Amino acid sequence: MAMHFGVNSRMALETVREHKTRSFLTVLGVVIGVAAMIFVAAILVGISRDFQGFLEDYGTNTLFIFRFDIGIRTGRMTAEERNRKPLTLEDAKAILAECPHVKNVAVEIQPRIDFDVRPTPQVARYGTHEITDLDYTGTNPSYQDVYNAHVKQGRFFSDFENSHSEDVAVIGSEIDKNFFPAHDGIGKTILVGGVAYQVIGVLEERKGQLFKDQTADRTVKVPYYSYHKHYPADDEHFIGAEAYPGFKDAAEDEIRGLLRRRRNVPFNKPDNFGITTAEAIADTFRQIMSTVALMTIVVSSIGLLVGGVGVMNIMLMSVTERTHEIGVRKAIGARRGDVIRQFLTEAMVLTGLGGLAGVLVGVGAAACLPLIFPSMPTSVPLWAVISAVVTSVSVGLFFGIYPAVKAARLDPVEALRYE
Repeated sequence: MAMHFGVNSRMALETVREHKTRSFLTVLGVVIGVAAMIFVAAILVGISRDFQGFLEDYGTNTLFIFRFDIGIRTGRMTAEERNRKPLTLEDAKAILAECPHVKNVAVEIQPRIDFDVRPTPQVARYGTHEITDLDYTGTNPSYQDVYNAHVKQGRFFSDFENSHSEDVAVIGSEIDKNFFPAHDGIGKTILVGGVAYQVIGVLEERKGQLFKDQTADRTVKVPYYSYHKHYPADDEHFIGAEAYPGFKDAAEDEIRGLLRRRRNVPFNKPDNFGITTAEAIADTFRQIMSTVALMTIVVSSIGLLVGGVGVMNIMLMSVTERTHEIGVRKAIGARRGDVIRQFLTEAMVLTGLGGLAGVLVGVGAAACLPLIFPSMPTSVPLWAVISAVVTSVSVGLFFGIYPAVKAARLDPVEALRYE
């Protein structure tokens, strides 16, 4: 059987060489369909990995708590959500004190979110340099542990500096690059919203290319009480709770029960706050990506269908052109199965070559995409390459059956008379 397949494959390749242009046009649909499949798969896998890395960079055991649900939303925010009262510093302290499975808590304070008014962007200045759209918040020293924030230069502020409302700041990597190209910013003074802060640390760049918040590396973190000293009216609190490893679900249940009591939520009413995790956000994202992937498969299938119809047509033409050859083969002892295998092999080799060409085109396009859009991550998975080649060969097998059976049914006497 293997010998017959090898002989049939060589015959198929010889046919392709003899009719290069016709063979190319025949499998063009397969090439396009496979290339689209590989290209989109590379984008989806790259985006998924980038998004997962971005979320995990903030801590795999961290719970994100806010007055409404955060993450990927599938609908508009309700009036009830918009009118909820903010969380408080006391809520954060209660979580740490009363939830035994919570290891640490970070709290951030910022201006109240007003859905009817566009917020005024904060501006950081140093000399003649200026950066807008900052992630400027007041927080406690636990921030670096809860959110896995690493200081690459200098240090994070201490509990003493926080309790004494010291005007010190830890800045993001983008601010460091723009303000201090020589990376000598430690000890320098920057202005944020007109307040002078002494830079004591620089954070490492956050992971993620596409989904990383634009302000993730344009961050200015100052002590909670220092921020509150300058902006006493701001009361929007975001809480991050780090659970002990293996107890994230238990910590979430404890926090939910505590906040429901503190916020006087009746037992028969839903939460008036939101708790989520990196895994929950990632699951929602994967559901969206699955829908996109399904749509991609449908679109790619159209190209493969067109390619398959083209293969059937060209194989029917090949049967007509080689009727005399088929008659000779059957006259010297070839069986129906031999003829069927010959034409099926030719169809599968033809579409297989188209599939390989499509893989090369798709991989090349995926490799070039980051050169055009640097923030777009791509990653070609092996399963996509194998699936694409197997699918292309299967197209040849399916659409080659009818021409192969037609060739096998030819009467050898009539075939030998065919000119």
